[in-house]
Amino acid sequence: MAETKENIVMFPFMAQGHIIPFLALAFQLVKTNKYTITFVNTKKNINKLRSSLPRNFSFNLVEIPFNSSDHNLPPDTENTDSIPYNLVPILVEATLSFKPHFRELVSDLVSEQNGQKKPLCIITDFPEASSIHVTQLTDYLRVADGSDSFSVLMQKVLPLWKNVDGIMVNTVEELDKIGLMYFRRQICPQVWSVGPLLLSTGSKDRAGKLGISSQVCKNWLDTKPCSSVLYVSFGSQNTITPSQMMELALALEASGKYFIWVVRPPMGFDINSEFKANEWLPEGFEERITLARKGLVVHNWAPQVDILSHKSVSAFLSHCGWNSVLESLSQGVPIIGWPMAAEQFYNVKLLEEEIRVCVEVARGKSCEVKHQEIVAKIELVMNETEKGKEMKRKACEAKEIIENSIKDEKNYKGSSTKAMDEFFNAAFTMRESTLG
Repeated sequence: MAETKENIVMFPFMAQGHIIPFLALAFQLVKTNKYTITFVNTKKNINKLRSSLPRNFSFNLVEIPFNSSDHNLPPDTENTDSIPYNLVPILVEATLSFKPHFRELVSDLVSEQNGQKKPLCIITDFPEASSIHVTQLTDYLRVADGSDSFSVLMQKVLPLWKNVDGIMVNTVEELDKIGLMYFRRQICPQVWSVGPLLLSTGSKDRAGKLGISSQVCKNWLDTKPCSSVLYVSFGSQNTITPSQMMELALALEASGKYFIWVVRPPMGFDINSEFKANEWLPEGFEERITLARKGLVVHNWAPQVDILSHKSVSAFLSHCGWNSVLESLSQGVPIIGWPMAAEQFYNVKLLEEEIRVCVEVARGKSCEVKHQEIVAKIELVMNETEKGKEMKRKACEAKEIIENSIKDEKNYKGSSTKAMDEFFNAAFTMRESTLG
């Protein structure tokens, strides 16, 4: 008689940067043949996943009710990708309405199993908070006085951290010791660092919006010298102002470096609309860089892991979202940081001051930046400067640390592999104690 697999319920926040690592974890656990996955999200996100995942995926996609109009959000708003950043806190607060629906869903899962076994564990995520220099705070935190909408939201959400049984973090112990120590001391002693949770390149292609194929990128990169290309992308949700976009284009051309730039409409325009190069880039820019074979301008989406893993790529100009950080360091690629929102400012601080794989070129979506400043940072990292060589060395060290963290060999287990084992040991122990 086949052994009954343990069921794990996953419920990520409604953003690609949250859903993707949850998917990576789900695939990782299903491969062990020990667990089944119940993946919960709103109807629109579930439908998107259902249409983009491989046909043979083996976990259960479950919808949870949500009506964005009930929360002063535009109709059918179910993902941060479809709204400007100023509405994200409203979407976060709206997720508090999931509680009764989620409780009912878990209750139904237990009933379906005739009450014999409740799910082994529930894995979900919540907003982060931190303390840092005022210039590195998001706009919401800079103006926070305790009575503003963001502070009121955090006062509701953050106490929930104290009530969890444990916290699973998509990071690597050896790279993030200070943050993990803070979590264990101040929030919850049971903290497991199980990263990096990265989708395979094939899965990422299916999960993303194809703006350009992996093969086209590879063919272009194959024609470039080793460590000669700058990759530029600000993620699926972030964009820059029209003036910043113009300065960045001027900088890329003036630097003389090869580059791949993923562009999306600037602030003030629908981020998911068609990109109008004639309005938002210098006149003739795309034609010149294409003719000179200096650059590849990609509209909307690119196969990021495939690009970063190519030997021709030397550096990554990034918003420093955590998934992008892990993807870059997993390939030993140093970073030029341009943080825009959320925890990205803190990520840059960690990368620049602690891990030493990053230099910051600009900060925020409203900062004034000149193309000469961007060129200087590109040259600092990509030319044979002492700083550039040190960053490359540190990035390669980070890559080795990450590779070691996920090893699972006969006589050696990496820190993330051990943490995953410890997480499930704790989950089984907690369930037995509640049943006993």
